[in-house]
Formats: sequence, structure tokens, C-alpha cells
Amino acid sequence: MSDLGKLNYFLGLEFHYASDGIVLHQRKYIEDVLKRFQMENCKAAETPMDANLKLSKNEDEQAVDATLFKQVVGSLRFICNTRPDINYAVGSVSRFMSKPKTSHLIAAKRILRYLKGTQDYGLAFPTSNSETQIELEGFSDSDWCGDKDDRRSTSGYWFRFRNSPISWSSKKQNIVALSSCEAEYVAAAQAACQAVWLESLLEELKINYVKPMRLNVDNKSAISLAKNPIAHGRSKHIETKYHFLRDQVSKGKL
Repeated sequence: MSDLGKLNYFLGLEFHYASDGIVLHQRKYIEDVLKRFQMENCKAAETPMDANLKLSKNEDEQAVDATLFKQVVGSLRFICNTRPDINYAVGSVSRFMSKPKTSHLIAAKRILRYLKGTQDYGLAFPTSNSETQIELEGFSDSDWCGDKDDRRSTSGYWFRFRNSPISWSSKKQNIVALSSCEAEYVAAAQAACQAVWLESLLEELKINYVKPMRLNVDNKSAISLAKNPIAHGRSKHIETKYHFLRDQVSKGKL
């Protein structure tokens, strides 16, 4: 076995070593992607996506080159490995790979414009051992009926370990939620599944952390439903598998 020294570059991922930790980023890859799609001199955007933008199939709109669109989205999906801030926007444009329209390409280029101004962004992993307690914390959220075509919601979760992001996801739900409570509850249940896996991983690595793990949900109704199993009009139709969240809360694990 050969010792090649410290890891600095691997499959487009760059590692920067500092006195207080390691920063993982993809600056060179982002520069290459901007040059490839002739966006290296574009005007930078402040956000990866317009706040009120709702993309749809829009059959009447002019079509664009599907091959070009797939290349742009494919490159963006690889950048998501170190950039959770673009995960939702990339997931939104990825839904129109088969028949992309002008609005979809504009939204994809908006993400490239955002990356133009944030090439130095990355993931920071501190090496300091000053913390007395190690915490694993999660956040979940959803947009209710965000997809204009099938009215399904999008779930998102993000986990941090010692203030460093280690796991994140943005994915459309496979059901149509009848209320914001249900959409948030389903998103929290999906986050709970990831939380259980992360906890088992830490236990396998013999890492002690604060228990129970905190999962932050920004919907009061969903929190109440997870703590108190009352069947009412907003919850009695929810599929059994999503009550895994309530089971974890009752056991004191979340």
C-alpha cells in the first residue's frame, strides 16, 4: 500500500486543510462547469431559485435542447455532493428531464448564476475537541402542494453533527397531502428514518452523543400529532408507515 499523503483532490472534490478543521468544496469543478456552458462571465445571482417560482410541464411553452438540459442538470446534481443549499432547486428542475421547456432551462441557468457568486462555499468540518457534549441534530420541512402538475409536496431534511452538515435530502413525496400538517408530518417521518440510521452508525463507530436526538419541525400540528396519537380528520387517513415518527417519539428516541 502506498501513502500518497493528505487527500487534496478526488473526483472533483477538493479538500482544504486549516488549523481549525477541513473544508470540502468543488470550486474547480464549478469553474469547469461554468466554462463548459459558457456561463463564466454571467452575472451572479443571490439565490439559487426565485422564492415564488413554481415550475410546471407547460406544454404550450417552447421546447429547448433536451441533451443540453440533461448535461446542465447532471453537472448540478454532482455539485450537490458539497452544496446542500442548491439541493431543492436542482431537484425541482430535475423533474423535467424528458421534455424541458424554456422556463426550466432558465431556472437551471439561475442555479449556475448562483454558483458563479458562491464558488468558495463548501462544507466545514472542525477538528477541535473543545466541546463537552456531542450533538446530532436534524431539521425537516416541506412545501404543501408545491408541484403544480400533480399537487404533491416536497420533503426536505438536513442533519448536522457538531455543527457540520453530514446528511441532507430534498425529495417529492409519493402521496398528495390533504393539509400542511400531513405534509410536514410525512417529511418528519422520512427524517426520522434517516435519524435512526445515523444513530446506528454513530453507535457502530463507538461515538457517544447527546440522547435523545433533537428533530426540529416547524409545524405545531405535526409536532402535536407526533406526541399525542389522536385520530381526527387531519390525521386518521395518514398511512401507517408514516406513524413510525410517533413510535420513535413515544420511545424517547426523538
